[in-house]
Amino acid sequence: MEQTSSPLRVAFMGSPDFAVPTLQALLDRGHTVVCVYSQPPKPAGRGGKLRKTPVHQAAEAAGIEVRTPTSLKTPEALADFQALNLDAAVVAAYGLILPQSILDAPRFGCLNVHASLLPRWRGAAPIHRAVLAGDAKSGVTIMQMVAALDAGPMLLTEEVTITPRMTSADLHDRLAELGGPALIHALEGVVAGTVTPVEQDDAQVTYAAKLSKEEAPLDWTKTAQGLDRQIRAFTPWPGATLTVNDEVVKVLDAAPEPGSGQPGEVLDDGLLVACGNGALRLKKLQRPGKKAMAAEDMLRGWPVPKGTILT
Repeated sequence: MEQTSSPLRVAFMGSPDFAVPTLQALLDRGHTVVCVYSQPPKPAGRGGKLRKTPVHQAAEAAGIEVRTPTSLKTPEALADFQALNLDAAVVAAYGLILPQSILDAPRFGCLNVHASLLPRWRGAAPIHRAVLAGDAKSGVTIMQMVAALDAGPMLLTEEVTITPRMTSADLHDRLAELGGPALIHALEGVVAGTVTPVEQDDAQVTYAAKLSKEEAPLDWTKTAQGLDRQIRAFTPWPGATLTVNDEVVKVLDAAPEPGSGQPGEVLDDGLLVACGNGALRLKKLQRPGKKAMAAEDMLRGWPVPKGTILT
């Protein structure tokens, strides 16, 4: 794509690592990012020191003003936003609801970079839910924002294949790479009038609920393939877990293998575990307060013999 001849005045609104490549794409393209909005710094680590979001850090490094309001619904927040005199706002995993008055303020509205092929997986955890469900593909959708959650007309989509061993972390990184170029194409297409918005098919909507630690325990009555997807979907967080000897252990890598037995039964001395259908070879684990280890290394000092029942 040729360099744009007329830079746009843009506000960028995002918080986590996923959003940083899109911010960088806007800067590399020569658009004027007049302000960045991000979640406020939060306590992190043992000392509880306030930590700025990855987007906040990237914006400061680029010399861009950063705002961290806790709400955009106040008259003051709206006035501050309107005063930016924006052509557009770009939103990527920001974390605050944008009221209609904010959505209406920029000349070309607010564009969202969403990590799924809408209308599938609207909501908070589209990457994880796609892996957990065994979807064959995912992607990014650039959407014109409306007040309803992830419901706006689609401007552009980019697909990727979810490969058999892909984790949520892997898919996250791939989609983050796609987000920037896709956003640039869509944004400049909207301005030029060359992009045609496509309404979402409400009959195809699925919702990607936020992950919780309550979903972490592995249910050995499920299929080996289903548990494998859970482990990959919950990497790196919240991590799929099992319990052995009253100790909750994270499972970071596993693979389905042939085998049968009582669900949760260890079938050999190398952590092959029977499931409701098939068996799962546990390959990488992490005990509480310890480093992640390959199963064979962990078993040398912490044996889990054949016949053990995991819960």
